[in-house]
Parts: sequence; structure tokens; C-alpha cells
Amino acid sequence: MGSTGILKNSTMICAPLMGETVEQMVKEMKQAKAEGSHLLEIRLDHITGFHPHHHLPAILDNKPLPLIILYRPKWDGGLYEGDEHSRLQALRLAAELGADYIDFELKVASHLIRELKINYQSATKFIVSCHITGTTPSEEELANLAATMRATGADILKVVVNVTDITEIARIFHLLSHCQMPVIAYSVGERGLISQLLCPKFGGFLAYGSIEGHSIPGMPSLYSVKHTYKHDLMNSETKVFGLVSKPVSHSKGPILHNPTLRHENFNGVYVPLFVDNLKEFFSTYSGSDFPGFSVGIPYKEAVVEFCDEVHPLAESIGAVNTIIRRPCDGKLIGYNTDCEAAIISIEDALKGTLISGKLFVLVGAGGAGRALAFGAKSRGARILIFDIDFERAKSLASAVLGEARTFEQVINFRPEKGAILANATPLGMHPYTDQRIPVDQETLGDYELVFDAVYTPRKTRLLKEAEAAGAITVSGVEMFLRQAVSQFNLFTGQQAPEELMREIIASQF
Repeated sequence: MGSTGILKNSTMICAPLMGETVEQMVKEMKQAKAEGSHLLEIRLDHITGFHPHHHLPAILDNKPLPLIILYRPKWDGGLYEGDEHSRLQALRLAAELGADYIDFELKVASHLIRELKINYQSATKFIVSCHITGTTPSEEELANLAATMRATGADILKVVVNVTDITEIARIFHLLSHCQMPVIAYSVGERGLISQLLCPKFGGFLAYGSIEGHSIPGMPSLYSVKHTYKHDLMNSETKVFGLVSKPVSHSKGPILHNPTLRHENFNGVYVPLFVDNLKEFFSTYSGSDFPGFSVGIPYKEAVVEFCDEVHPLAESIGAVNTIIRRPCDGKLIGYNTDCEAAIISIEDALKGTLISGKLFVLVGAGGAGRALAFGAKSRGARILIFDIDFERAKSLASAVLGEARTFEQVINFRPEKGAILANATPLGMHPYTDQRIPVDQETLGDYELVFDAVYTPRKTRLLKEAEAAGAITVSGVEMFLRQAVSQFNLFTGQQAPEELMREIIASQF
């Protein structure tokens, strides 16, 4: 595909600023500019003891970038609880002083915008906003809402929703790409993250990014917008890849895949996808714009039924971690790149020692566990499986000719010398880094090697304790790298730059 730098979009990046004093607001304005924001949203309702005639000139005189002025009332999700007339007078003053943009709620916009356009022949642009707290409207309802908002005389429309499912964001994308005037549209909360990340692809007027130290749920940081996702290089032709998971915030996939895609001049972006319902997700995001997905916890097994075809290895494992949409017919093809990635990581750490005949103690019989079990079986290891769901453990043990035990037995299990221990549960994953599988610490030294599929953090509590006990340790980062290389090959049809990917991981993980 062509270089990602050929077609640049016009979407701007905006930092919302909520300083409690004018001094703090001015400081944050400078910080946001330094971090790459194109314009700034000033929330006057967050300023303690806000006095329009004193504070507005101080803010506008110190602006390093164009400003959007908001003074959001309590009845529309803001903090202002005072007199409505005084609030509107403050916004009139902002127009009089020449603010770049002023945001009005739909409820009050119509007469105000007409009045201001008559009285102040300035370059001020008026944003009319509507915050929808209930069910996300249909595409038709959003189009009708946009027509109503446009009739107020607005220069820019702003629609904010709170989706309960990622599929509802498709309606936001439809509004962005079909409205005949500038639109800001997004969802708040973790499920709404892609409404910000993919905004440039669908032609949004602006997307938001938070300044460092001011994390906002569902909003990427300015740093990630500028450096991880490179909003300025995204356009309508950009292909969207991503991790289908729940939760998804732990994913390091974007940090690895996005710079790799850019390095290979592939016009694509990799995003986290917080999915609640697999069936609805795949039926909604079904076009060629979404040609491939990684699959994470807890969906590696469940996703098999949503694939039109499954690669023989993935079928035998019963778990899929990579899905490709076949270009010729749009069918979803499932693969498993975890299996070989995990086993090769272990074999490389053993430096030539074969795992054939060794006892392979596996904790966790989910998607990652199945990949490890089948990989160990292919190398001739003897497999012992512990899982919190004993029936699931027995089912996997039967498939790999191994043995199953209950999860409670892990703590009292005494392995033979030279055994391998593999954790395929989420225990120890960020932010719960103090957790680990309940293996007796005294037995960790009996294992020749301890592997942890968790890769955030790179060195889990389990690995730290195993290393202290004298075992060889292998981080899930090694498995993550190798499976990602195979995924990249499948996603793009190109050979992944493995050395570059290893360098990215070394510097970022």
C-alpha cells in the first residue's frame, strides 16, 4: 500500500483543560501546546470563583493556541450551578472579546447565536452541543438531531453519547462521515475510546487528547494521539486492526503494531477494542475497513464459532488469537499464532535442551493455556493441567493426553526436578501486579524453567520469585513478540520487520 504520509486529514487535536484557577489554566495551556495540541477547550465552570470580567481577558490574552470556551451548567453535565442569565452573559462577553470558538448547549443556542452573529461581526465560530445520556440514537435519529442543531445557525455540531456497547460507535462514525458540515462526535468511557482514536478516518472536526497527568476515562493522551496513533497520518483509506478483548486497557499491541505499520508504509492503525458481545461486534464492523483482529482474554475460545473458517492448528487447539477478513469474499479466517510463539520462547531459553519427556505443568486451561498445551504436546512433553474450572482442565488434558488436577491442588504440588511451569492465567497482570498463581514458593526452585504468559508487567511477581529461586524465567513479552510477528504477516501479507519489532519492545516494554 502507499505511504501513510501522502494524504493527511484535517482533523485537529484538542486538549480539554479543567484548571481550578486562571493561573493553572494558563500553565495547562502551555503544557498542552508543548504536547502537540492544535486547540484548547477551556472549561470555565471548573474555575473556582470564576469572575468573567477579570478572568476571561486573562485567559484570552495568554492563549498560545485557538480556544474553545465552555461554561457548562449542572443540568448539562457541568459544574456551574449559578444563575443562568449570568452564565450566558459570560459567554456573550467571550464573544465580545473575540474568542475563537464558543460552545453552546442546544437548549439555549438558537436565539443566542443569532443575537451574537448580529452584534459581534467577529471571526468567532459557534459550536452547538448535545449530550445524550440515555440510549445512543439510531443513524436516522442522529441525522435528524444534526439537522435540528444546524438550524440554530451553528458553525460546528457536537454530539456526545455514552455507549453501552462498542457497536453503537458505528452510528457516530456514520454521522461523522455523512454530515455536510463540521462535526465533533464521540462517546465517553472506556467503551468509547475508538470514537476518539478513529475520528480522523471518518472526517471528524476534532478529537480529544488529555494532557500528561490528567487521565480521563475513554480519552487517549495527547502523547498517544501524536506518537502511538499518529492522527495526522490517518485518512479514509486507513485500514483498522485491533485487539478484541475485555478488558483491553492492558494491551501493548498499539505500541508495537502502529510504528511497525508505519515503518512498512502500510496505511493501517491498530487500536484496542473493548468488546462485550462478539456476535454484534463482528456483524457491525464487517466491512473491508476492518480487515483483521487480534483476540485476547476472554474470547480466544469463544471466537472460534464466529469464524467462517479456522486454520487446522487453531481448530485442533480450539482457540483463535488472530482473525483475518479474506479480501475476496469477506469471510473471517481464524488462526492461532500463540502456540508456536510460546513454545519457541521456552525452547530458546533452554538453549538446545529439548522439552520432550519433561513434565510440563500448566496453570490455566483457557485460550492461551490451550495453545501452550498443544505446543508442549507437539514437542513430546508430559502435561499436567491445573485450572479453576476442573471440567475445562479435564477436557484439555484429554485432548493432549495429559492429566488434570483441581486448581486448589497447585499449592501442594511437588514437581520433579527439571519440570517446566507455565502460567496461562491473567494472575499478575497490570494493575494486579501483586498477584500470582498459588504455587508454593519453596517449589519454584525445583522447576528448570518458569514461563508466564502475562506480559504487563514484563517481569511479573511469579517470574521475580522464580528467578530468585534459581529457575530460568521467560516473560510473556517473548511470546507476545513472536505471535505479533506472525500476526503482522497475516494482517498485511508482508514480511514483518522482526528486528525492528524487537527494538520497539526493548525500548517501550
